[in-house]
Amino acid sequence: MTSPSGTHDKPSAGDPLPPKCSVIEVHVGELKQLFNAIDPSPFRDKDLDPKAEEFIVGWAKELPRDATLALVVDLDREAGLPDEAAVLRDAIHEFFSQRAQAYGRRLRELFRVGRTSLVIGLVALASAIALGDFLAALMKGSRIGEIVRESLTIGGWVSMWRPLEIFLYDWWPIRSEARLGERLAAMPVRIRYANATGPDAWREDWPAVSPRGERASSGAQPRAQDQAS
Repeated sequence: MTSPSGTHDKPSAGDPLPPKCSVIEVHVGELKQLFNAIDPSPFRDKDLDPKAEEFIVGWAKELPRDATLALVVDLDREAGLPDEAAVLRDAIHEFFSQRAQAYGRRLRELFRVGRTSLVIGLVALASAIALGDFLAALMKGSRIGEIVRESLTIGGWVSMWRPLEIFLYDWWPIRSEARLGERLAAMPVRIRYANATGPDAWREDWPAVSPRGERASSGAQPRAQDQAS
């Protein structure tokens, strides 16, 4: 899977690309190569192939955070059924929407653990300080009492390590991933056809059955192709 420069005068179909958008280009021989082959879910609910996901997400991370994203799939065959570009878009949007929701749930769970850890840490810190002061007063004038108090105080602050780590460092990378998923779930998707294979190659690719449950007949005609603006 590569990201060729390619020409922009090839027949294409799908969403119009916004002006000045940052285009992520993916080159595949067949649309089904974008998706996990062992996932038995219907096409719209399939997971992306891990390599395809890594490629798209990695490219998006290299772009500015405020950039408008778009995906162009360079496909080494002619156009197939009329709705293949729309269904490809819906499948990709659904995948990244689920990805964003998963990171959102992970973030909420992290904050829940952080709040619990913070309460535990504060109780442990207060208890350690109180116990240290009590023992130091009990052994007033003793060097051992001071050592015990300082040790308990240090131990109390150590108990605050986990909640501080969560609220200072752990949450923002997860939030960043959730926002990226939201951006990828809203990007326009366009297919650019290369016509590098025979005219009936689309019959071996998705969709052998259309999203409406209608099997592609032997007399089915590929869709008319429009030019990318």
